[in-house]
Amino acid sequence: MPNSHPLPPGNGTLFFDVNQTLLDTTGLNQAVTQRLGNKPERAEAWFTSVLHHSLVGTVTGSFHSFGDIAEAVLEMTAARYGITLPEAATPLAETIAAMPAYPDVASGLTALQQQGYTLVALTNSSAALAEKQLRSAGLAPLFTRILSVEQVQVYKPDLRVYQWAMNEMGQPASACMMVAAHGWDVDGAKRAGMKTAFVARKGQALYPLAPSPDYVIDDIAALAAEITPLS
Repeated sequence: MPNSHPLPPGNGTLFFDVNQTLLDTTGLNQAVTQRLGNKPERAEAWFTSVLHHSLVGTVTGSFHSFGDIAEAVLEMTAARYGITLPEAATPLAETIAAMPAYPDVASGLTALQQQGYTLVALTNSSAALAEKQLRSAGLAPLFTRILSVEQVQVYKPDLRVYQWAMNEMGQPASACMMVAAHGWDVDGAKRAGMKTAFVARKGQALYPLAPSPDYVIDDIAALAAEITPLS
């Protein structure tokens, strides 16, 4: 459905992934690692499997919230390694909601906003969780909208998510850019017609068979220094 409040002309609309792009997942990784026998490689397997099963849900038409998938995959991963999870553990959603922003994020987003870009969060988290995350990190006032895939019930990088997001903002693809620290996210956005910026956070890499992003930057502040108007 088209956005009922079209935005005034500006330099363009920037869509931001949230987890690992804006927010530091170190605390979440530590919590999962602890629950899985203090083996970091198990936490890595857990996160990869979370992404896998979100896409399985997209393909099969059986949508569940990202938080529910995270908990279900944690149970599955624990069973795989013969681990009994503690019954009174803090729900993963609470840990996810409290993740801090990377040091570069607030200043980078502020600079982009001051340059005339419209900032939109586009996340696989639920809308309620994303709002908690961005409020907790002190970033919520910088965003015009927070868009969650739960509104279309398919997960990124399904092209329908990006097409829906552009439609929600009433903007053509030529005036939009996806900013993410995940190669699969910028791949999907690029194939949907957006410009893209890959944030090379530690441990992240581009997929060699995907279209090249328009920008490869170390952090959000670097994007603010390098970006040119989209429209």
